[in-house]
Amino acid sequence: MVAKKTALDKDLKWQRRMDAGVGETASLSAKLGLALVFLLACSAFVAFHMGGLPQSGFLIAAAVIGGYMALNIGANDVANNVGPAVGSKALTMVGALLIAAVFEAAGAIIAGGDVVGTIKNGIIDPTQMPDAQTFVWAMMAALLAAALWLNLATWLGAPVSTTHSIVGGVMGAGMAAVGIDAVNWPTMGTIAASWVISPVLGGVIAAGFLAFIKFRILYTDNRVEAARKWVPILVGVMVSAFTMYLMMKGISKVWKTETWQVVLIGIGAFFVTLFPVRKAVLRASRSMTGRRKEIASLFRIPLIVSAALLSFAHGSNDVANAIGPLAAIVSGVDSGQIVTSAPIPIWVMVIGAIGISAGLILFGPKLIKTVGSKITKLDPIRAYTVALSAALTVIVASALGLPVSSTHIAVGAVFGVGFLRETLSHRRRVDNAPMLVGEDTETDEQKQHIEALRQLDPAQAEKAEKKLRKRLLVRRRYAVTIATAWVITVPAGAFLGALLFFTIRGIML
Repeated sequence: MVAKKTALDKDLKWQRRMDAGVGETASLSAKLGLALVFLLACSAFVAFHMGGLPQSGFLIAAAVIGGYMALNIGANDVANNVGPAVGSKALTMVGALLIAAVFEAAGAIIAGGDVVGTIKNGIIDPTQMPDAQTFVWAMMAALLAAALWLNLATWLGAPVSTTHSIVGGVMGAGMAAVGIDAVNWPTMGTIAASWVISPVLGGVIAAGFLAFIKFRILYTDNRVEAARKWVPILVGVMVSAFTMYLMMKGISKVWKTETWQVVLIGIGAFFVTLFPVRKAVLRASRSMTGRRKEIASLFRIPLIVSAALLSFAHGSNDVANAIGPLAAIVSGVDSGQIVTSAPIPIWVMVIGAIGISAGLILFGPKLIKTVGSKITKLDPIRAYTVALSAALTVIVASALGLPVSSTHIAVGAVFGVGFLRETLSHRRRVDNAPMLVGEDTETDEQKQHIEALRQLDPAQAEKAEKKLRKRLLVRRRYAVTIATAWVITVPAGAFLGALLFFTIRGIML
């Protein structure tokens, strides 16, 4: 007998909802206030140091927009690096935010380079710009357009590519400034191809490694012995992949290496890692009984390290999406010329580094939860395959000359893991194969419910059992939302870029 809810119970429930809503509103207000303080600090710094220069007001506005873009990169893009670690509970949200913030800033400042390309991916031909003033207006419009789109995507809960956002902004502003002929359409075609290539490649690699772990370790009779054999090799593969990934993407601006050097160092990293990890796994597995959680715990430390390294590499590369156009504006105003590559003033780099870290801490948790837990359920094993896929996909794509997006790779890997879980779960139930503990099996409560129904109503019990067998382990609505956001990122950025260019030109003339 279920007790009937009284008016007091309903009032208390309503009050709790009200309190939660007030708390969320207050928290959002505080975050927005801190973000505003950061942007005001950016404007104050530029006003203090460059207040006497011509067009100082324009530089102040550009610094604020650059800081706003950096905040949005942190809020949206960084979630891909730490989301799986948080979703698998290898890291707490606070721990992930601190690690990512530190390593993002370190990557930007240490390995971000001292010169940055101002025309992202060669999307437009700068020689067609009539003058430096038009070029500066186009860069400012592109930067603000990308930031606004990222802000909207974060609010909608959709992880999107910051590179594609700035590409769209540059394309739209360029077309508005010069015309459609200014756009490098073959390059745009390769970027469009990455919408499919990146997530598919990331998903296939992640699913492949997860299938290997399942069939070589989790589906064996002696999980502990299998883990002792394969986990050191898998961790060695991860260390090797991340070593090559960091050399190609993380420190490439401060240390140029040849392909053979990258491969040789990657192989060396594998063997250097293999033997110490083998001893560590042997020691950690002595008291194990073979439960899935015990096996999964062996992947926790590598997963945490991967989150830090992914953040470092992201900071060193994607900070350019915020500071590239800003550096172009500063150089254009200072020299009066159109520049395709520009030196990075230290204050510009600091704005980008601090802005990304601040955006992550203030607004990043929403997208971290989406990537880490809302698409599909992750544990350290599944999250490990997602992190490994992020590094391997970039390596494979670079070797083949294919354009890829780190955001699309990571999210595609999460979906790949989820669909593999779903496929294996359905197949084992259809084949009436014995389910292993922890392998997406029915819970005791579900089994008891079906047994009780079978006694009372066999027809209802059969329906419940069929529904359970066909249960979905990937939330489809997130797939639709994210895929839609990916497809419209470049067109949306282009539309905003063109609109903002006409607005800025109208104000300045």
